[in-house]
Amino acid sequence: MSTGLATLHAVATRKAMYRLLPIMGIAYFMSYVNRTNVALAKTQLEADVGISAAAYGLGAGIFFLSYALLEIPSNMVLHRIGARAWITRIAVTWGLVSAAMMFVQGELSFYVLRFLLGAAEAGLYPALMYMVTLWFAPKHRVTVVGLIYTAPALALILGSPAGGALMLLDGTAGLYGWQWMFMVEGLVTVLIGILVWFTLPSRPQDARWLSRAEADELSARAGSGDQPSPGRLRGNLGYAFGRPVILVLSGLYFLNQLIGAAVGFNVPSLIQALGVDDPLQIGVITAGLGVGALAGVLFFPWLHRRHVHDDTGLIVLCAVLATATLGGYLAVANPVLQIVLLYATNFFVIGTLPLFWSVAMSRMSGLMAAVGLAFVNMIGLTGAFVGPAVFGLLEGSGGDSVASFVFVLGACVVGIAISVLLAVMVRRERGATPQAAGRP
Repeated sequence: MSTGLATLHAVATRKAMYRLLPIMGIAYFMSYVNRTNVALAKTQLEADVGISAAAYGLGAGIFFLSYALLEIPSNMVLHRIGARAWITRIAVTWGLVSAAMMFVQGELSFYVLRFLLGAAEAGLYPALMYMVTLWFAPKHRVTVVGLIYTAPALALILGSPAGGALMLLDGTAGLYGWQWMFMVEGLVTVLIGILVWFTLPSRPQDARWLSRAEADELSARAGSGDQPSPGRLRGNLGYAFGRPVILVLSGLYFLNQLIGAAVGFNVPSLIQALGVDDPLQIGVITAGLGVGALAGVLFFPWLHRRHVHDDTGLIVLCAVLATATLGGYLAVANPVLQIVLLYATNFFVIGTLPLFWSVAMSRMSGLMAAVGLAFVNMIGLTGAFVGPAVFGLLEGSGGDSVASFVFVLGACVVGIAISVLLAVMVRRERGATPQAAGRP
């Protein structure tokens, strides 16, 4: 590697980070706001339109069911027409459906609109991860994915108080507060979709702010270290979906999303159960989950980059500590300490994701990256459906959330076992074929 080419690549990488990450981040920010703002409306939806705890849990989770089912078809279209056009389509349609949530009249309409919201947003996250494989070298991906993950963390920090503030408009123009929240946040997303169309190039060669040499160097380095990849899906289903490491990654992400969604979708109601009734105060306290997530996605990539280069070892550590903090939640009686422990759980559950996706992306390229990343995300998001749905059922049958959290803790324990299995598989793979492992 010549010094000149290394310098050229470093300059081009910095340009790509400055130009791409803000627009990718704001799109992901609004996707997270739109999918999770329903948590702020849980109690009001029950009071205003009669949606029970079990129905809420099913509706919160059904978003992820349609999202998951359409992940692979969405990313195959993305691979064909390019990220710019497809991410624009995703943002505009999900913004419109999110705004339409203001028309919920009961459980059936709640289910239908949450299902449509998932269908509209399907493919966004794997599309962003696929773009990372096109633009950034493996050694930069933990950092880049960590920066992308600041978006959902900031969505919790800023989006929850903003949603709570919008709900204070209750009664204005004859609308409930939750109707104002869905309408305003949905229309803002439509505007962001239009912004994507004008600012997000699909690949380095489409970027006017890169020289041809810079674009070519980014593309060349982005593919370095990846395994040879088939150029078509037909006849290569086993390679795309059936490799043991891909299946283990999928199972681990399933549990990660189950835990994160089960906790995140129910923290606002837990806070309200403590006697906090003001929507803005609930939003501000809920934002602590985002603070924990933001700290995690910044800390673990830094730790990986500077001190501990074993990504799978850090994934195991996060799994163990997430289990410990969630177990602590069940063991203590102090409500303030319980909420802090849930913040800490989110620190580990979300903080592990930049490491996780770096491991996944280093084993895929080209079309196989588009469909493979979508497959892992699809399996994971079924966990985000199962988590809130089972949590709601257990909460509704028992009258409190203790049994629900025991279920989530069990998922944490299984997650430790699967993360250890992943670490063993990756280390064996690196020992046998170091080039194929594509260590970031």
